[in-house]
This record gives sequence, C-alpha cells and structure tokens, in this order.
Amino acid sequence: MNNKKNSTKDFLFKQFAIRGGSSGMPVSTDGVLLGAWSRIDKAQRILDIGTGTGLLTLMCAQRNQNATIEAIDIDVHAMDAAAFNVEQSPWAERICLYHSDVLNHSFDALFDTIVCNPPYFNSGEQAKSSQRATARHTDSLKHSELLARCSQLLNPEGNANFILPLEEGRQFIETAKLDGWHLQTLCEVKPTERKAIHRLLIELVKSPCEASLESLTIREKDGYSDAFVTLTKDFYLKM
Repeated sequence: MNNKKNSTKDFLFKQFAIRGGSSGMPVSTDGVLLGAWSRIDKAQRILDIGTGTGLLTLMCAQRNQNATIEAIDIDVHAMDAAAFNVEQSPWAERICLYHSDVLNHSFDALFDTIVCNPPYFNSGEQAKSSQRATARHTDSLKHSELLARCSQLLNPEGNANFILPLEEGRQFIETAKLDGWHLQTLCEVKPTERKAIHRLLIELVKSPCEASLESLTIREKDGYSDAFVTLTKDFYLKM
C-alpha cells in the first residue's frame, strides 16, 4: 500500500510539532501569520474553525496560557492529525477537538475569540485531492455562511480573525459589513517590498469602531524582514 501521495509534510516549531498525516493541507506561511497576528491575549475561550492539523490551535495555546481552545474540522484525516499533534503538545488539557461541521455543531458557550484560515477560492479549478479541495475551496464552507455562524458563536465584545488573498479578502470584508460586522484591524501583507499585496489579515468585531490599518512585508533583500521575524520568532526554529 502506497501512502506517499496522500501524506502531508510534517513541520517542527520551537514548542510543538505538526504531523501532517493525510490532512491535505501542509503548514503554510499564511497559517503561521494568522496564528501569530490574531488578537487573542484577553480571550478565555477560543474557537479554531477548520483547524486542519491543529496549527492555529497550538499557536493560540502557546500564546495564551490562560485560554481554553476548541477546534473543529469536517475532515476526518485532518482531525486524526490534529488529535495526534495536540496530544503530543504541552497544552492538551486545555484543548478540545470536534470532528463536525461548524455550521450545525452545538457548542455549550460563546467564544471570546475566533480564528479561522478559511477556504480561499470562490471559483476556479479545485485541487485534485478531496481533502485539499475542502480546505481551499468555498464549496464546503461559503464565506457568507461562515460569517453568519461566527456571529452566532462570538461574545458581543469578542473578535474574529481571518486571512485571505487580496481580492477574496476584500469581498469577505464587504460581505461581513453587510452581515453587521465591523472591521477593527486590517493588515496588508506583501511577500517582498517590490511585490504587490497578496494577503489580508482581518480582525472583525460586532460593535462599531474605527478601523486600524497595518502593513507587513515578509521578505527584504537580505532575508526575512524585522517585522516578520518579530511576529513569528516564538514559533519558527530558525528565527
């Protein structure tokens, strides 16, 4: 039996490891950016929607030692990997995993913070791997449905954090505003100084606020930028 084509690359961080298993989604810079950037410091209860291998859950557990984290994913292969990674981590007692659909799963309380690296693409060719297609394409979780569900699950004073490509992110923000959300923080991410913005880090809240605009460049000519190193140094081994 050849499992090689279905395996997802493992990744080692400073305080935990990610075994990819057959989840379909390897560790990405996007996931690390979101996990390091999200506003979670005051949260007591955090929800990670579409946890995949558990990356965001474990980053949140490392960053906020007082929070309990609940993580949910519809894909059984992802949950198998996440369960292993959580069990091997120092924070397993503060983490609860659900193999379920967030749109109809019943949670026992509201959350202070939601983190989600959502399906990106609203159209176009889907990945051949069913697990990767589920993780990347909105057929499995439409952005309007995701936003509505997050609104139901979030405390009135809570926040929800996302990362999306530029165009999808702009559409996501407009959809959120129509659903009653308010943009609290927007971080425009560029891969290099000379390249265009390619990702948006988005923080949404329920109450009216003045939006804060940030920018982040990942690489400069001599390597990673100081801002990127500062943001991610607690996680990446070589930072």
